Amino acid sequence: MHAVMKHVAAHSVIGSFAGRLLAHDLPELATSRRADAVTFIAHRIDSLPSFTRFGVLTIGTVFRGLIALPGGWTIAKLLIRLPLPIVNEYPRLIRSLGFAYVWETWPTTAPSGLAR
Repeated sequence: MHAVMKHVAAHSVIGSFAGRLLAHDLPELATSRRADAVTFIAHRIDSLPSFTRFGVLTIGTVFRGLIALPGGWTIAKLLIRLPLPIVNEYPRLIRSLGFAYVWETWPTTAPSGLAR
């Protein structure tokens, strides 16, 4: 039960940002596949050592709050492009886990996310 609750908490923190980021990077990825990738990302973040997981979820909370604001996604995209230590590592982590899942699970996926 505790592991399930932890997974739900990580998913609620990273889910909205991860989903938006993958939709931006892989615009033709099917919604169900994107949801599967986000679930995988949350599971992998749950598997991180506690101190690292705490840091990732803390940054994730900031991004989650930011994209909840009007125009927040535009600001988040700007932050992603800036060379800010730690801050720009978060989207890199989300992307790497998401891309790895997509191309390991569906190896014929096009670079746009389109299923082939």
